[in-house]
Amino acid sequence: MKVHLRQRKQTDKKSSKSNDTNKANVSLYLEIYKGTAITPEGKTKILRDYEYLNLYLIDKPTSIADKQINKDTLALAEKIKNKRQSEIDNGTYGFDSKQKKQTNFIDYIQSLSNKRYESKGNFGNWESLVKHLKKYAGLNLTFNDVNEKFCEDFRDYLNSAKTKSNQKLSSGSVSSYYTKFRVALKQAVKEKIILSNPSDDISTPKVIEKQREYLTLDEIKALVKTECRYEVLKRAFIFSCLTGLRWSDINNLTWNDVEITSDGCRITFHQQKTKGLQYLDISGQAKNYIGTQGNPFDRVFIGLKYSSYANVELTKWMLKAGITKDITFHCARHTFAVLQLSLGTEIYTLSKLLGHSEIKTTQVYANIIDAKKKEAVNKIPDISL
Repeated sequence: MKVHLRQRKQTDKKSSKSNDTNKANVSLYLEIYKGTAITPEGKTKILRDYEYLNLYLIDKPTSIADKQINKDTLALAEKIKNKRQSEIDNGTYGFDSKQKKQTNFIDYIQSLSNKRYESKGNFGNWESLVKHLKKYAGLNLTFNDVNEKFCEDFRDYLNSAKTKSNQKLSSGSVSSYYTKFRVALKQAVKEKIILSNPSDDISTPKVIEKQREYLTLDEIKALVKTECRYEVLKRAFIFSCLTGLRWSDINNLTWNDVEITSDGCRITFHQQKTKGLQYLDISGQAKNYIGTQGNPFDRVFIGLKYSSYANVELTKWMLKAGITKDITFHCARHTFAVLQLSLGTEIYTLSKLLGHSEIKTTQVYANIIDAKKKEAVNKIPDISL
């Protein structure tokens, strides 16, 4: 929409508005161009709004005083015109903006979440955000309710929120959910539903980096020699230690993704987390853990399930092998990364093997190796004794 300042000479009847009845007045008004529409007859109709400002110019001024009055009046009208244009540009002009602010905020975020359905990991975080918003604010939250205080209080809620298992949300989850909350508000500004983002001055919760548990080469050897209740779980875990593949990628791996040649074995797959296409050559000993080749669309690790039972058996297996660390399946991926760096693989190659899109993600493992180096150099006993 575009705003124009227009003038219209008053009739004699209306000229009495002038301070001097002998002087004709010129009325100032705004013409707001709203586009065009097609009539039922097939003709193009121009859509306009008009706003009369109750401001008047003296027609054909002769004195310096009259000219100054006109100049001041025009300047005021121009300011009003610019203000209306700004309101239109920011989506705050007229009744439409008021109606937009009554939009259900929960429904709006749900619509943003639905657009991300194809990205499983991202979609899951958006859905979690929706669930927490419903739990915190109910179902009837509108944009009018989402002010700076609401943003701050919701952030505090996430910091104390708990999972289904009554555990506090991880700092990573809190940061991820709140970041998406801010993204939704930013998008609403872009769509001119709201004038400004009320979360702009509210800091996003920081991610507290946890210690990444991993296994040493001797501990992996101990696991290989130790029986696990679920053989498929053992094979998949050791396979992850030797390839760095995530549980989700191992679980979805089919024989169609595996190419065995005289030169070796290559896996081609789309990462479940990033959807990126990955080409991964695996070692001979990693190939030994995938078993006998089956039909193209059969899963390689048939029977592998993510459940509380499997997690309990993983812990029991560790303890049976003499490992007391708090090991999850994802620790196998950490193990692969740390082993590769400690054996001399440079970080860029490791980043590609892990399927990281940014090398800074891989840098975390380099920091672990640096810490181990510092620990090693201090193992030499005091030679002055």
